[in-house]
Formats: sequence, structure tokens, C-alpha cells
Amino acid sequence: MDGICDALDRNARGTKTLSFIDRRNEEDKLSATRYSNLLYPENQLLSLTHSLVIRGIIDETQLQERLAIVRARLEA
Repeated sequence: MDGICDALDRNARGTKTLSFIDRRNEEDKLSATRYSNLLYPENQLLSLTHSLVIRGIIDETQLQERLAIVRARLEA
């Protein structure tokens, strides 16, 4: 998760780059509002994912593919 956060902080794809503080503030706000019904760390992970998707760092198709890979490993 730390690596993903670093990538978001230093995104070089031309999308809006957030500083560490701005990213944490955004994630904290999302965790406290949109994802407040979830427990920690799930709410933090969804907040981070939200930030990655809206900035174009990962798209929903890539995310679904990664989730399918992880699910397959867990079910093996």
C-alpha cells in the first residue's frame, strides 16, 4: 500500500499530482464520509482506490483484472 501511495504522490502521467498531505487529507475525508460505513483498513483502501481511479492512474478494468487475480490466488 505504501508503494501505491508513493505512486499517487509522484504520478508522472500528467494527471493532477497530489502532495502527501493533500492525498492523506483527501483519503481521510473519503474515509470519514463516502466510506464511513466500512471498518478500517477497508475504508482507507477504498479511499486510496478512489483516488487512483479518478486520477487515471488505474482504470476500473485494470482494477477488476487485479481483483480477479487476487481472488483466484485466495481460492486456490
